[in-house]
Amino acid sequence: MSLADNPAGELLARVLLSRVLEPGDEVGGRWLRELGAVEVARRLREGGPQLVGITDKRWAGLLDRAGQAEPERDLAAAQEADMRFVAPGDGEWPGQLDDLGDARPVGLWVRGRPSLRMWALRSVAVVGARACTEYGAHMAATLGAGLAEHGWVVVSGGAYGVDGAAHRGALGAGGATVAVLACGVDRAYPRGHTELLGRIAEQGLVIGELPPGDHPTPSRFIVRNRVIAALTRGTVVVEAAHRSGSLVTARAAQRLGRHTMGVPGPATSGLSAGVHELLRGDAVLVTDAAEVVELVGDMGELAPDRRGPVLPRDLLEPAARRVLAALPGRGAAPPGDIARGAQTTQDDAIARLYELRSLGYVERHGDGWKLTRQAMISVRGGRSPC
Repeated sequence: MSLADNPAGELLARVLLSRVLEPGDEVGGRWLRELGAVEVARRLREGGPQLVGITDKRWAGLLDRAGQAEPERDLAAAQEADMRFVAPGDGEWPGQLDDLGDARPVGLWVRGRPSLRMWALRSVAVVGARACTEYGAHMAATLGAGLAEHGWVVVSGGAYGVDGAAHRGALGAGGATVAVLACGVDRAYPRGHTELLGRIAEQGLVIGELPPGDHPTPSRFIVRNRVIAALTRGTVVVEAAHRSGSLVTARAAQRLGRHTMGVPGPATSGLSAGVHELLRGDAVLVTDAAEVVELVGDMGELAPDRRGPVLPRDLLEPAARRVLAALPGRGAAPPGDIARGAQTTQDDAIARLYELRSLGYVERHGDGWKLTRQAMISVRGGRSPC
């Protein structure tokens, strides 16, 4: 096969290279930038001259891979499985992936009908521990559903734990979600998520860098995370230990200038230790979808103000609240002492005391005034403990 002479040479070259080069290979990315995909594929397919930056042993390994690659067969298999290959320069290519520089994917294999480029424009990554707690699963699902209801696409890695909960939350809300896999997108990994990944492919998108049939490896999971970070406007981490792969995603997001957020957990939980470490740095603490949208969204997409419950005394006029606050917690006080405490005149204090009595806050006790039991509970509830 002569790639250069084929009208679809660029596409075939990148499909071939997706099977030859490992994801995130920056040396290979430099070859693509300097020589173009067709020339790199030609040298690998025809056996030379050797490209710079690698050892003879590695070059021999790449030549062996290239000799076994069958890009036309991969494209045919993809078409049969309702998959497509999206390459840089295509109308569906998400331009933000170009921020990865030489680590940019050679291309992406995609399952699902929506446009990847359009969905990525308004997307947020939700990632976290595989062995998450019930709290972590609840928060991930709630965030996934809330982001979907706000019109945002939820991106995650399709794994057990937080990833799966975030995907399910978005799907359950009738929203959009994207799973970024570390294997061929025609494979269900993990196997326990076969049904979930099928639902995502029907309602959303399943994408990955590896060609049909390729298997995941530990290193592929790590480099996959850079795609999640680059594709989205921001990354939310829900539960992560100190050595969690989710922190790799968050740090990649920080390097790319994306928003990085964390959901706090118990200080005693090892699964929240990595999140708390992020929050001690440049990450922003978030507790719900509205706070995420406020950070990553457009101007005006503000989270609602957070307030405690409105208490009856909050409805009093400021002058009446000052008089109420001037009464002692125990026993009665004369009007003069109350007036001084409220920084008002005695006549004004007496008028306010009668007003407060009609509302059930105070009662007369001889020549003085004291709080009712209802008022004592209310006032104590609003004071900060010393």
